[in-house]
Amino acid sequence: MIDYPKYKKVLFCTDFSENSDCAFDYAFGIAKRDEGELYILHVIPANKDRYNLERCLTKVELNRIKATLQEDREKAFNDRYLRYIKDKTKVQIVTKSGQEDKKILEFARKEKIDIIVIGTHGRTGIEHFFIGSVAEKIIRHSRIPVFIIPHGEKAGHLKSK
Repeated sequence: MIDYPKYKKVLFCTDFSENSDCAFDYAFGIAKRDEGELYILHVIPANKDRYNLERCLTKVELNRIKATLQEDREKAFNDRYLRYIKDKTKVQIVTKSGQEDKKILEFARKEKIDIIVIGTHGRTGIEHFFIGSVAEKIIRHSRIPVFIIPHGEKAGHLKSK
């Protein structure tokens, strides 16, 4: 019998898309199989219009918007992922802000993550050229294994809805 590596710290990266939902099943499965800890990370992309927003809105309005966005994220974490996990003691929810690939790799290094699980959007051609791929950048720069779930893979937990 072959001994497979044990992944005690599994990083699942989500943008709350259907593709992320597909990757969740794999990340959760790996963490559960290896009795590891599952980190669910969402990176809020840097907002290029932040300066304009701060000039146009009052602090009260900005704080209200931030609070609403935080509530939406918490609901998304719960509705899309946490409700499928019975034992939440081995799950950590993390939100960062900035350039997605850099924040993911930085977090993985800092927390000594064993494997990164991420879905792809399946962009091709000109769209891929201009938008790029977070998953592709992570693959190029990661020093740990990266498990990529291709666009179009079906998520098991979504089938039961």
